[in-house]
Amino acid sequence: MSANHLQPVPADDRRALRSLLGQFATGVTIVTTRAADGRKVGLTANSFTSVSLDPPLVLWCLGNNAPSMRDFLTAEHFAIHVLAEEQNSLSQHFATPSADKFAGVAHGETTEGVPVLHGTLATLLCRQHDRVEAGDHVIFIGRIERFDLAGGAPLLFHAGQYRSSAPHPARAA
Repeated sequence: MSANHLQPVPADDRRALRSLLGQFATGVTIVTTRAADGRKVGLTANSFTSVSLDPPLVLWCLGNNAPSMRDFLTAEHFAIHVLAEEQNSLSQHFATPSADKFAGVAHGETTEGVPVLHGTLATLLCRQHDRVEAGDHVIFIGRIERFDLAGGAPLLFHAGQYRSSAPHPARAA
């Protein structure tokens, strides 16, 4: 494809932009924290990536209109849970509004009071390191303080659907 075939960004067509950006497959995470009033807060996010190994930094993004925005802005710590391929229902559970998203979900909490989910591929306990306002989102940058790594096959999200990973055919041979 030559540069002549590139189209301008559709300013008034959010669906087209979502479809475009949805072509990038991502892992699926659940981010949790403890609100200032003691409530356990959690949400599904696929906007997670590593930033730096030294110091150990990661980031995730939250929409400005998210009901839990104030909770994450005031939290000192948060946990990021990387989901396994069979945890799509857990992802959906935390993506759906609910008075208590932790009811019936196996979890514990850190000494800092952050809720941590049981049975995920990895859990990263992070201290707020920085926040950056960017468009209609806030980028939360966390410094990893502690982690748990179980490993396994990840839950993926691509083109608006949950997906499973598989070894690349060239590697399978």
